[in-house]
Amino acid sequence: LDVGRVAVNGASGDFLRGDFAERILNRLAQAGLPPSVLEVEVTETVFLSQKARNVETILQKLSRAGITIALDDFGTGYASLTHLKQFPVDTIKIDRSFISRLGGPASEDSVIVDAVVDLARKLGITSVAEGIETATQASMLKARGCDVGQGYFFGHPMPADQVSELLKAGGIASESGL
Repeated sequence: LDVGRVAVNGASGDFLRGDFAERILNRLAQAGLPPSVLEVEVTETVFLSQKARNVETILQKLSRAGITIALDDFGTGYASLTHLKQFPVDTIKIDRSFISRLGGPASEDSVIVDAVVDLARKLGITSVAEGIETATQASMLKARGCDVGQGYFFGHPMPADQVSELLKAGGIASESGL
């Protein structure tokens, strides 16, 4: 059953050991899966950790192997735009705190979302809006050129035994192209 790409969070502790990339690549090989089926999501705080050089080396190795690297919760931490150049970022995930207020009164959130989507497009990076809960939000993000959306609007968590049936039936996924 083709489920597309699966995303996992890479926490600061995962990068403390120098063999994080090797462990992931070995597990994929043992399972007979290509690296392209995996996305490692990293928050801005991981970039700022004491082991930042180690993080860069590990992410470069994962990226070269074909694993997608996503910068998660973009806009909520202390990361510099320099990190978009320094690290192999394929995807920017716009934090749900900016998405949740779309569709309401005009706010800075709309301006921030526009800027992040435009930045991603110009850098050749995929933009993902997290936390989409309404058709209005999905429509606004599509109009802004956001590449992918995820959130309850597209689907809710469910027991694992129901996922394969939903996918076979062509049902709603938790992440969708906009």
